[in-house]
Amino acid sequence: MKYRLAIFDFDGTLADSFPFFIRVFNQLAEQYGFNGIEPDLAPTYRSYDARQIMERVGMPAWKLPLVAKSFISLMRQNASSIPLFEHTDEMLLHLANNGVTLAIVSSNSYDNVSQILGPANKRLISQFECGMSIFGKSIRIRKVLKKTGVPSSEAIYIGDQVTDLEAARKENVAFGAVSWGYGTIESLREHFPEEEFDSVSAIKRIA
Repeated sequence: MKYRLAIFDFDGTLADSFPFFIRVFNQLAEQYGFNGIEPDLAPTYRSYDARQIMERVGMPAWKLPLVAKSFISLMRQNASSIPLFEHTDEMLLHLANNGVTLAIVSSNSYDNVSQILGPANKRLISQFECGMSIFGKSIRIRKVLKKTGVPSSEAIYIGDQVTDLEAARKENVAFGAVSWGYGTIESLREHFPEEEFDSVSAIKRIA
């Protein structure tokens, strides 16, 4: 077993929520007074991190918690229309059956994460650290390590954005970059992730 603990980001890593994000972005932009995204330009935003997106659309940092709260609320209303990526179910089951402890660290709400996961997948997850936090994801990763008792050297955080990678590095946890999320694999490669996955099924190899 390569890693005893696999911690997953949720949006863009397990849940295919980027199309939903693009659909509601301009609605939120109008509501909170920042620039929207032209539909034709939406794919280019995958190469930007959250800070760069905020700069490009003219969203001040103080508005982010308000916008995030509204986005999470809209997702809760539309959770049934947001799918998991193909083969996520079998990948999680494979890891769990091979002794890997599973956890989720996400800025999304626990209600949204559990609803989109579904009951069977939810039962496979031993720890959830969900919700917006001013302290960021690194503190949540630290909590998972403490609760599971797994040392950082035997854990991996799997995600789709540079901010995920930075959080993992702060806790000396390996980072697994996925090629299908909000961020591009090219933007993640610039930071030399310890693992790279070109498909959901490829994650099975860590067990």
